[in-house]
Amino acid sequence: MVIRENFENNLKELKRKINEMGELSIDALEKAFTALQTQDVEIALKVIEEDTDIDNLELEINQFAVWLMAKEQPVARDLRVVVGVLKISNGVERIADFAVNIAKSTIKIGKANSLLDLTDLEKMKDISILMLKKSLKSFLEEDIALAKEVSDLEDEVDQYNIETYKKLTNYLSEHPEETNQLVQLLFVNRYIERVADHITNIAESTAFLIKGQMFDFNP
Repeated sequence: MVIRENFENNLKELKRKINEMGELSIDALEKAFTALQTQDVEIALKVIEEDTDIDNLELEINQFAVWLMAKEQPVARDLRVVVGVLKISNGVERIADFAVNIAKSTIKIGKANSLLDLTDLEKMKDISILMLKKSLKSFLEEDIALAKEVSDLEDEVDQYNIETYKKLTNYLSEHPEETNQLVQLLFVNRYIERVADHITNIAESTAFLIKGQMFDFNP
């Protein structure tokens, strides 16, 4: 019983660290988008600098998970949880990387007259953050219904992605002098769409650890 209790406590600690990492990634996305909206290079640079904290936390989580597998040799559901932690930590780290990419695009745009209002990027960002919060809660509470909600929200991000791409490319054809900023906004559009993809993967990993079978929420 003591051994089992120790294992459960270690799993709780892993989940706590995943949640901390998720919160840091949410903060990175919010800051990166604020930097884009306000064209604040200092905030953008801070996002890039703070990414190291997320990378270090991912490494810590992965080392802890590998140690737990070697020490406890978990099977069945317990093994799925530990493997799920490894997959989810990688997904969260990738999301933080895209926040860094948004920050870098902000720096490249500089102080040019902002064309952000042409896009649906803020809506995409808001939905993606809601998705990430739901996916983390789904993982922590092992709630498969929440995991499915994440995939439904991704459809909205995909639609805004298509609409924003059309708006920006149409504007670019009429205003080639704005090429630098428009290209960077197209990149940001792609980054946020990929963020939503990774969050859906997190939801699918959560569904797997709950049910023990693979789910494809976006066939």
